[in-house]
Amino acid sequence: MQQLLAHLKTFYQLSAEAELVLKDCFEEIILAKNEFLVKEGKVCRHLYFLQQGALRGFYNLDGKEITHWFGFENDFVTSFHSFTTQQPSVENIQLMEGCILWAISKDTLTGLFNRYHEIERLVRIAYEKYYIRLEERYVNAHFKTAGERYESLLLHTPHIVERVPLGFISSYLGISQETLSRVRGRL
Repeated sequence: MQQLLAHLKTFYQLSAEAELVLKDCFEEIILAKNEFLVKEGKVCRHLYFLQQGALRGFYNLDGKEITHWFGFENDFVTSFHSFTTQQPSVENIQLMEGCILWAISKDTLTGLFNRYHEIERLVRIAYEKYYIRLEERYVNAHFKTAGERYESLLLHTPHIVERVPLGFISSYLGISQETLSRVRGRL
Protein backbone atom coordinates (compact mmCIF):
# COMPACT_ATOMS: atom_id res chain seq x y z
CA MET A 1 0.00 0.00 0.00
CA GLN A 2 2.89 2.38 0.74
CA GLN A 3 4.14 1.96 -2.85
CA LEU A 4 0.71 2.98 -4.14
CA LEU A 5 0.52 6.04 -1.89
CA ALA A 6 4.06 7.09 -2.82
CA HIS A 7 3.20 6.74 -6.51
CA LEU A 8 0.06 8.82 -6.11
CA LYS A 9 2.16 11.63 -4.65
CA THR A 10 4.05 11.86 -7.95
CA PHE A 11 0.74 12.94 -9.54
CA TYR A 12 -0.76 15.14 -6.84
CA GLN A 13 -0.30 15.69 -3.11
CA LEU A 14 -3.42 14.61 -1.22
CA SER A 15 -4.43 15.85 2.21
CA ALA A 16 -3.82 13.48 5.12
CA GLU A 17 -7.58 12.89 5.42
CA ALA A 18 -8.03 11.99 1.74
CA GLU A 19 -4.98 9.73 1.85
CA LEU A 20 -6.33 7.91 4.89
CA VAL A 21 -9.76 7.43 3.30
CA LEU A 22 -8.21 6.27 0.03
CA LYS A 23 -5.99 3.79 1.85
CA ASP A 24 -9.06 2.05 3.26
CA CYS A 25 -10.72 1.76 -0.17
CA PHE A 26 -8.14 -0.43 -1.91
CA GLU A 27 -8.05 -4.21 -1.64
CA GLU A 28 -4.88 -6.24 -2.18
CA ILE A 29 -5.12 -8.94 -4.83
CA ILE A 30 -2.45 -11.57 -5.53
CA LEU A 31 -2.75 -13.54 -8.77
CA ALA A 32 -0.59 -16.15 -10.52
CA LYS A 33 1.00 -16.04 -13.95
CA ASN A 34 -1.45 -16.61 -16.85
CA GLU A 35 -4.54 -15.72 -14.79
CA PHE A 36 -6.94 -13.16 -16.24
CA LEU A 37 -7.68 -9.88 -14.53
CA VAL A 38 -10.38 -9.04 -17.09
CA LYS A 39 -12.01 -11.25 -19.70
CA GLU A 40 -13.65 -10.16 -22.92
CA GLY A 41 -17.44 -9.95 -22.53
CA LYS A 42 -17.32 -9.20 -18.78
CA VAL A 43 -17.75 -5.76 -17.25
CA CYS A 44 -14.57 -4.41 -15.66
CA ARG A 45 -15.63 -3.04 -12.29
CA HIS A 46 -12.20 -2.15 -10.85
CA LEU A 47 -9.23 0.11 -11.39
CA TYR A 48 -5.98 -1.60 -10.39
CA PHE A 49 -2.58 -0.43 -9.26
CA LEU A 50 0.13 -2.90 -10.22
CA GLN A 51 2.58 -3.13 -7.33
CA GLN A 52 4.56 -6.09 -8.64
CA GLY A 53 4.54 -8.13 -11.84
CA ALA A 54 3.68 -7.73 -15.49
CA LEU A 55 0.53 -8.12 -17.55
CA ARG A 56 -0.80 -7.41 -21.01
CA GLY A 57 -3.99 -6.20 -22.63
CA PHE A 58 -5.05 -7.96 -25.81
CA TYR A 59 -7.93 -8.40 -28.24
CA ASN A 60 -9.02 -11.57 -29.99
CA LEU A 61 -9.34 -11.00 -33.73
CA ASP A 62 -10.20 -13.92 -36.01
CA GLY A 63 -8.71 -16.41 -33.54
CA LYS A 64 -5.52 -14.38 -33.13
CA GLU A 65 -4.44 -12.50 -30.00
CA ILE A 66 -3.48 -8.87 -30.69
CA THR A 67 -1.50 -7.40 -27.79
CA HIS A 68 -1.99 -3.65 -27.52
CA TRP A 69 -0.46 -2.70 -24.17
CA PHE A 70 1.67 -3.91 -21.29
CA GLY A 71 1.50 -3.05 -17.61
CA PHE A 72 4.37 -3.12 -15.14
CA GLU A 73 5.13 -1.97 -11.62
CA ASN A 74 3.56 1.37 -10.66
CA ASP A 75 1.08 1.33 -13.55
CA PHE A 76 -2.63 1.82 -13.15
CA VAL A 77 -4.39 -0.81 -15.24
CA THR A 78 -7.97 -1.50 -16.24
CA SER A 79 -10.09 -2.16 -19.27
CA PHE A 80 -10.57 1.58 -19.57
CA HIS A 81 -13.64 1.64 -21.83
CA SER A 82 -15.44 -1.05 -19.84
CA PHE A 83 -14.50 0.50 -16.50
CA THR A 84 -15.69 3.93 -17.58
CA THR A 85 -18.92 2.91 -19.35
CA GLN A 86 -19.66 -0.24 -17.32
CA GLN A 87 -20.27 -2.11 -20.59
CA PRO A 88 -18.73 -5.52 -21.35
CA SER A 89 -15.04 -5.42 -22.13
CA VAL A 90 -13.80 -6.09 -25.66
CA GLU A 91 -10.31 -6.82 -24.37
CA ASN A 92 -8.62 -9.30 -22.08
CA ILE A 93 -6.04 -8.51 -19.42
CA GLN A 94 -3.76 -11.45 -18.65
CA LEU A 95 -0.88 -11.76 -16.22
CA MET A 96 2.53 -12.51 -17.76
CA GLU A 97 4.04 -12.87 -14.27
CA GLY A 98 2.59 -13.39 -10.84
CA CYS A 99 1.22 -10.02 -9.69
CA ILE A 100 0.39 -8.07 -6.58
CA LEU A 101 -2.31 -5.51 -7.33
CA TRP A 102 -4.44 -3.06 -5.37
CA ALA A 103 -8.04 -2.76 -6.57
CA ILE A 104 -10.67 -0.10 -6.11
CA SER A 105 -14.21 -0.49 -7.44
CA LYS A 106 -15.86 1.95 -9.83
CA ASP A 107 -18.64 2.62 -7.31
CA THR A 108 -16.20 3.33 -4.49
CA LEU A 109 -14.10 5.61 -6.68
CA THR A 110 -17.17 7.54 -7.85
CA GLY A 111 -18.26 7.99 -4.23
CA LEU A 112 -14.81 9.36 -3.38
CA PHE A 113 -15.03 11.82 -6.28
CA ASN A 114 -18.21 13.24 -4.79
CA ARG A 115 -16.68 13.65 -1.34
CA TYR A 116 -13.06 14.57 -2.14
CA HIS A 117 -12.45 16.80 -5.13
CA GLU A 118 -8.71 16.34 -4.66
CA ILE A 119 -9.11 12.60 -5.35
CA GLU A 120 -11.12 13.45 -8.45
CA ARG A 121 -8.29 15.75 -9.53
CA LEU A 122 -5.70 13.07 -8.85
CA VAL A 123 -7.55 10.53 -11.00
CA ARG A 124 -8.04 13.11 -13.76
CA ILE A 125 -4.27 13.63 -13.86
CA ALA A 126 -3.74 9.85 -14.03
CA TYR A 127 -6.28 9.64 -16.87
CA GLU A 128 -4.44 12.41 -18.73
CA LYS A 129 -1.19 10.44 -18.50
CA TYR A 130 -3.05 7.37 -19.78
CA TYR A 131 -4.39 9.35 -22.73
CA ILE A 132 -0.93 10.67 -23.60
CA ARG A 133 0.45 7.10 -23.66
CA LEU A 134 -2.46 6.04 -25.85
CA GLU A 135 -1.82 8.88 -28.31
CA GLU A 136 1.91 8.06 -28.44
CA ARG A 137 1.02 4.45 -29.16
CA TYR A 138 -1.31 5.55 -31.96
CA VAL A 139 1.36 7.74 -33.56
CA ASN A 140 3.92 4.93 -33.37
CA ALA A 141 1.54 2.42 -34.93
CA HIS A 142 0.43 4.64 -37.80
CA PHE A 143 3.39 6.82 -38.71
CA LYS A 144 6.55 4.81 -38.01
CA THR A 145 8.18 1.88 -39.75
CA ALA A 146 8.65 -1.47 -38.01
CA GLY A 147 12.28 -0.60 -37.35
CA GLU A 148 11.39 2.80 -35.91
CA ARG A 149 8.74 1.25 -33.67
CA TYR A 150 11.24 -1.28 -32.31
CA GLU A 151 13.93 1.39 -31.82
CA SER A 152 11.39 3.55 -29.96
CA LEU A 153 10.52 0.58 -27.76
CA LEU A 154 14.22 0.04 -26.96
CA LEU A 155 14.73 3.73 -26.24
CA HIS A 156 11.65 4.44 -24.12
CA THR A 157 10.73 1.07 -22.57
CA PRO A 158 13.74 -1.30 -22.77
CA HIS A 159 12.39 -3.33 -19.83
CA ILE A 160 9.71 -4.73 -22.16
CA VAL A 161 12.33 -6.63 -24.16
CA GLU A 162 13.70 -8.13 -20.95
CA ARG A 163 10.35 -9.27 -19.55
CA VAL A 164 7.97 -9.95 -22.43
CA PRO A 165 8.01 -12.91 -24.87
CA LEU A 166 8.94 -11.94 -28.43
CA GLY A 167 5.58 -13.12 -29.77
CA PHE A 168 3.77 -10.58 -27.60
CA ILE A 169 6.27 -7.86 -28.59
CA SER A 170 5.77 -8.49 -32.31
CA SER A 171 2.00 -8.36 -31.84
CA TYR A 172 2.33 -5.13 -29.84
CA LEU A 173 4.44 -3.59 -32.60
CA GLY A 174 2.00 -4.78 -35.27
CA ILE A 175 4.56 -6.89 -37.11
CA SER A 176 5.22 -10.60 -37.64
CA GLN A 177 7.79 -12.44 -35.54
CA GLU A 178 9.87 -12.89 -38.69
CA THR A 179 9.92 -9.13 -39.30
CA LEU A 180 10.84 -8.56 -35.66
CA SER A 181 13.72 -11.02 -36.02
CA ARG A 182 14.99 -9.18 -39.13
CA VAL A 183 14.70 -5.80 -37.37
CA ARG A 184 16.54 -7.12 -34.32
CA GLY A 185 19.22 -8.61 -36.57
CA ARG A 186 19.84 -5.26 -38.27
CA LEU A 187 20.28 -3.51 -34.93
